[in-house]
Amino acid sequence: MHTLMNIQMKSVLISCFLASTFFCFGQATKVDLNNITIARDAWGVPHIFTKTDEEAAYGLAWAHCEDNFEQIQEPFLAAKGMLGAVLGKDGALFDAVGFLIDSRGIVEEKYDSTFSPKFKKMLTAYAAAVNRYAALHPKEIRHKKLFPISPKDIVVAYNISTSLISNIQFNLGRLFEANLEPITSSNQKPLTAGSNGIAIAPHKTKEGKTFLVSNSHQPLRSYLSWYEVHIHTEEGWNFTGATFCGGITPFVGTNEHLGWTHCVNYNDYSDVFELKMHATEKLKYKLNGEWLDLEERIWKAKVKVLCFKLGIKKKFYWSKYGPVVKNKAGFYALRFPSNMVIGAPEQWYHMNKATNLTEFKTALNRQQQPSISTTYADKEGNILFVDNGLFPYRDPNYDWKNVVPGDTSATLWAPKFMPMDSVLQVENPPSGYVFHMNGTGFNSTSDADNPKPSDYNPTMGYITKNLPRQLRFKELIAKHDKLSYEEFKTIKYDQKHRFPLYSRNIENWDLIRHLSPEKHPEIAEVIAAFSKWDGNATIQNKQAAIFVLSTLYLSKYRTQRGIADLAGSFEEDVFVEALLYAQKYLLKHFKSLEIELGALQKHVRGDKVMPIGGVSESIATMYTIPWKKGLRQSDLGESFILFATYNKKGLEKIESISCYGASNRADSPHYNDQMDLYLEQKTKVMSLDKEAILKAAKKTYHPE
Repeated sequence: MHTLMNIQMKSVLISCFLASTFFCFGQATKVDLNNITIARDAWGVPHIFTKTDEEAAYGLAWAHCEDNFEQIQEPFLAAKGMLGAVLGKDGALFDAVGFLIDSRGIVEEKYDSTFSPKFKKMLTAYAAAVNRYAALHPKEIRHKKLFPISPKDIVVAYNISTSLISNIQFNLGRLFEANLEPITSSNQKPLTAGSNGIAIAPHKTKEGKTFLVSNSHQPLRSYLSWYEVHIHTEEGWNFTGATFCGGITPFVGTNEHLGWTHCVNYNDYSDVFELKMHATEKLKYKLNGEWLDLEERIWKAKVKVLCFKLGIKKKFYWSKYGPVVKNKAGFYALRFPSNMVIGAPEQWYHMNKATNLTEFKTALNRQQQPSISTTYADKEGNILFVDNGLFPYRDPNYDWKNVVPGDTSATLWAPKFMPMDSVLQVENPPSGYVFHMNGTGFNSTSDADNPKPSDYNPTMGYITKNLPRQLRFKELIAKHDKLSYEEFKTIKYDQKHRFPLYSRNIENWDLIRHLSPEKHPEIAEVIAAFSKWDGNATIQNKQAAIFVLSTLYLSKYRTQRGIADLAGSFEEDVFVEALLYAQKYLLKHFKSLEIELGALQKHVRGDKVMPIGGVSESIATMYTIPWKKGLRQSDLGESFILFATYNKKGLEKIESISCYGASNRADSPHYNDQMDLYLEQKTKVMSLDKEAILKAAKKTYHPE
């Protein structure tokens, strides 16, 4: 009893200490909580109404913590190198990347000079809200040393995420594996999950309006999953869309005047350099005829393994080029723009507040986003696609698609990047549409209006190959001289693969549809069943499951052989093995080769289990992971979807849907209340009208 009382007293004292600490941190922001009203609509989506933008940042953080405090901690755990201690090996990878690329160092160096006083106040307000929530809910804290978080922690988390979005992991992964195939070639990356962005000009629509769809394919259960929010301040910020955990603004969506979405693009945003090491003197590398010392950097971390936390230590290096990896082939340096700029959070803020195309371009001209494409539309009928990124001035005398020498300043490009007018863009094409689906930006509108590779600096490393989704979209939109809003939505929700099957990474993929049953009698039955497939991946389709399972086999085959990110073709025997795998799997778990796709694939949230369609590289993409008893669970793909239409007066209509619901808390009524609409390919209507939102709100309150 006495011991229990001591434990309880200790818990109370700790809670009081935490509350005192975090409340003081919060008070430094001068945020008046009475100025912050959070209105929850019928779907639980938060609408944040405030006087100032700083107060909006506080309100956004507070609402997000209410809905998903568990995962909102994860980017900050990674920023502090603690994610491995909570998530184990998977989390430790984020910790290691943050250490290797020196995210903390670049933030410390550039924080004061990068951000405006206004935005620093917003960062401080966001951090204060998260700290305050943690202080009031200490039992939900996942690591005792995580709090308080600081404004700089937020920016470090952004830097890690934007670096991964710019795909440095491809080069890092191959360096650690010592696989020195062409590792920087932009046309070698896998380009699988992806996203869709489409904008249609008024002269291309039957209603004479501008259409936009934001259709990012993100993880469904991750801190990189979308969180829907609406922000409305008296300082001119009125925006609805979605953000990630730790995001201080929405990243995609629309205001009264304009909207945009993003897709990951896979251009050449990083370079690998082979260092010339001294034959006898350890850790000396040659640069311009001079021998320099590599700087040793020791990464120490705690990693959760079962119920234990094991200490690990690994040695990394730093050179004039940047981080260095040692492998069995030698020492290789990695250089990339994403650890040279940190201003992406404030750039998104200015994009949120832009009221026309000129202001939006001014925001883009800040050039603080290391990568990601932008697809834009507005009330004036403007549409725009930008295959955005930071492209250094590389010496054209070197082959930047491959490893380049790391012993000359000729390859040591400066942290200075080509201006926005050098970047691939398509603005208001005569065709009346722009789009991006992760493939080449040289196919982002009609063939007649597409930009030409010859017009761009070849050292920029723009990818030149298409993805199946791009080709399918072009096939569908070519059927319409003009299209209605409903036809536009039908294209976005398309789940059909075009024939012949094609992938940048499996160039002879269609061979799997033409195997001979006489030559391969062991798979004659599955060949016969698969020959009926019409390319559709609806819930009811009875051959798509064969495609899903054979594709899983091919993906695993490539990964096991270290060729997951290399383009090429397969021998016929590999496709035979893929169909044999599908045949055995279906017979084992379902006793039949032809089952509805929805019998294999399930969309699961709590006790709600529903069939789901979609496959890899259909426009409405879905990737799945093993669940139980041979079933597979949706994991990545169609997530948050937003449709917006504009007329000359401004934003006319907003529709959106989330794959589950507004809350990540299992006891919330909004944990899975959007699933039915989502699976029926339907949406809910949203609004920017403050009066209407407050009138219809199910709950209004101030943060604590």
